[in-house]
Amino acid sequence: MKLLILDGNSVINRAYFGVKPLTTREGLYTHAIYGFLNILERMEKEEQPEAVCVAFDLHGPTFRHLQYDGYKATRHAMPEELAQQMPIMKDVLRAMNIPIYECQGWEADDVIGTVGRICGNNGWECVIVTGDRDSLQLIDENVHVKLVISKPGQTTATLYDEAKFREEYGFEPKKLIDLKALMGDSSDNIPGVAGVGPKTAKELLEKFGSLDGVYAHLDDPSIRPKLREKLEAGKDSAYLSFDLATIRPEAPIDFEPKDAIIKPYNRPELYHLFQKLEFVRLIDKYGLRGAAAETPMPERRTVKLPRQETMPETVRECAVYLAGDGSLGLAWAEGVCALTPLEVQMGEFSLAGKQCVFHDSKTAMHQLDELGVTAGACAFDTALAAYDLNPSSSDYSVAKLATNFLGTSVEDSDAALCAEAVWQLRPVLSEELESSGMGKLYREIELPLCRVLYAMENRGICIDREQLEQFGEMLSRRIADCEALIFSYSGGEFNINSTRQLGELLFDKLGLPPVKKTKTGYSTNADVLEKLKDKHPIIPAIMDYRMLTKLKSTYADGLVKEIREDGRIHTTFQNLVTATGRLSSTEPNLQNIPVRTDLGAEIRKMFVPKPGCVLVDADYSQIELRVLAHIADDKAMQKAFCDHVDIHAATAAQVFGVPMEEVTPLQRRHAKAVNFGIVYGISEFSLAEDIGVSRYEAREYIDSYLNNYRGVKDYMHKVVADARQTGYTQTLFGRRRYIPELKSSNFNIRSGAERIALNTPIQGTAADLIKLAMLRVETALQEQYPQARLLLQVHDELIVECPEDIAPEVAAVVSREMENVAHLRVPLTAEAKFGKSWYEAK
Repeated sequence: MKLLILDGNSVINRAYFGVKPLTTREGLYTHAIYGFLNILERMEKEEQPEAVCVAFDLHGPTFRHLQYDGYKATRHAMPEELAQQMPIMKDVLRAMNIPIYECQGWEADDVIGTVGRICGNNGWECVIVTGDRDSLQLIDENVHVKLVISKPGQTTATLYDEAKFREEYGFEPKKLIDLKALMGDSSDNIPGVAGVGPKTAKELLEKFGSLDGVYAHLDDPSIRPKLREKLEAGKDSAYLSFDLATIRPEAPIDFEPKDAIIKPYNRPELYHLFQKLEFVRLIDKYGLRGAAAETPMPERRTVKLPRQETMPETVRECAVYLAGDGSLGLAWAEGVCALTPLEVQMGEFSLAGKQCVFHDSKTAMHQLDELGVTAGACAFDTALAAYDLNPSSSDYSVAKLATNFLGTSVEDSDAALCAEAVWQLRPVLSEELESSGMGKLYREIELPLCRVLYAMENRGICIDREQLEQFGEMLSRRIADCEALIFSYSGGEFNINSTRQLGELLFDKLGLPPVKKTKTGYSTNADVLEKLKDKHPIIPAIMDYRMLTKLKSTYADGLVKEIREDGRIHTTFQNLVTATGRLSSTEPNLQNIPVRTDLGAEIRKMFVPKPGCVLVDADYSQIELRVLAHIADDKAMQKAFCDHVDIHAATAAQVFGVPMEEVTPLQRRHAKAVNFGIVYGISEFSLAEDIGVSRYEAREYIDSYLNNYRGVKDYMHKVVADARQTGYTQTLFGRRRYIPELKSSNFNIRSGAERIALNTPIQGTAADLIKLAMLRVETALQEQYPQARLLLQVHDELIVECPEDIAPEVAAVVSREMENVAHLRVPLTAEAKFGKSWYEAK
């Protein structure tokens, strides 16, 4: 029989630092619990134990603290974000019927040692799961240690038995105590012998066998005089350290291995806790959906609708939900029903003329098109509402929203229950939007934009397949030439795409100076190659090779695969993804077409209008800086924009103290980097890296900038302070982004949160403006030039297809609507051009 015991504090600490922060809607941190459960599940899977238990430390001094005042005195206090998760973690374990062992005055290590001893006495195998090497001293024929190391995104676990320990340390596990007695342990503030490090301590033990053996042979000639002096002076400290480092397997706990035999979960209790923690995926993973019927719901905010066979034709407003299997759920004020995929496809079902409540309306409208079902008007979109309420979430499923907002449990595969949840979510989410001040944003921008995005996705954009294929063939020839050149420098063929082989070539064979090493070898990433490009002609060739292969695979080959039968590419605009409110583009990503290199920009030549038409391209000029000038109410920046001067040259003139006409191109580039960097809360280190100056110079640039743009400086302080107080930051249009990390005890996390607080109002407002512009452009074109069609949005840029003979008029309409979308303290400018390709129009 095998028992698995987890060192609770150690495992949850590793989970806390190894999983990116997660919070519930109320701001409760949950990532340590989530990571702990993942580690527990993995350990159970790997070890297949018959019994499981967990040991925790209790607050308060132990006998070691009483023995030595300095014991663990250098330990930092537990972060508040972790401390708030500890009691809930224990509640989860109790709900899982996993015993918890704690003992006042004793450490968890002693409790674990006691459990291991009792297991051995009863003929049980014991596996200790911990991130603390102290437990390695407990290894014997019955007790093994699974050492867990967690890093962000990666957890490794190594099983140590006696053989594995000897292989790594060179002596038996018990001697780990003697090792610590000599070398000390900074994490526990165990002093050891001053001046004796790990290497010396290990050599002494290998020669003399134990701490007693070392002190019995102090006159041994192999011990250097200075070392002998240290050992003599540190004898008392060594024996004190021996006592402190010794795990005592005699804690007064009531334990028998059979008490920890795995039992079924307390399903209702665990389900309730997972609901509180918003672990919707774990509810499914642990098979807890049925537990909803086994326990009273926390507080149901809705009345259950009766199940009906069909929805009456007289119903004017209903919720619509399409399940993954093609079944269709419908819910209305008096009932709920579900249609099978066959009933949907074979029947003459229609939603025409009805007001529909959708969950992700854009996707639902495409799905209804595929089923041949006419969709009605979208009255509400529950997924979109949930996104606006919490744009940092990664899960807007009906199951998650039902758990969070209704206190009910549904499975995404149950069309009827999901439709009912969607119907019941509408008033709840509407109320949340209004109370948070986002009702207008939702009604006037977000919801109407879904119909525009749906239309744009249906329209697609034409691409010249023949030209694209020729471009791909040209890239293939260039890649082959690059390979030949690289192999001529390397003296033979190798796998250029292998980081290991490339690293060995550059740094071992060619002798270039290594820039960065990782655990797996030399780094050859883009930053490394950039630093080495003047060191050897092979480096520029490798950089060219990477650029060409990226263009070939992602664009030349990738875009050809995306061309549909109509000769057009139909991207998907993701409107439920970014935390700032910006749209993103996938399958394929048309917002990432390269523009910085001449060769990359060639790809835009392949995007063409249909015959007889042109593409009109309108792009906001420096929209984020204009938003910054408005929000920060910076008079100097506003004057530059209102006078229509070059903002980067104006900034350079102020930062470098020269007349604007004398600003050099280099000074303008540096000022541009500062201008855009300030919006993102750039540090002096990052700015120095970006523009190739010292950190001192970068700091001077930033200080000079903020001294000239006092409004921006004041804004930067105020926006972070306000966000820290309210817990969120927002755009001019009321879009909120909650930032609980602002109160993190971790400096790096907190600093990152401050940058988010700085940037979100700027980038988010720019996103709101372009969305509003899309609505205005779409409406204006339908009213004035219905032959013209809005096709793409690329960040701050709109692309329209229209007949060539009305291109000047359409360009004027697009430009006008974009510029008049809002009245800021500075003018919005959007220059529109047109041409026979995206490249020409740009």
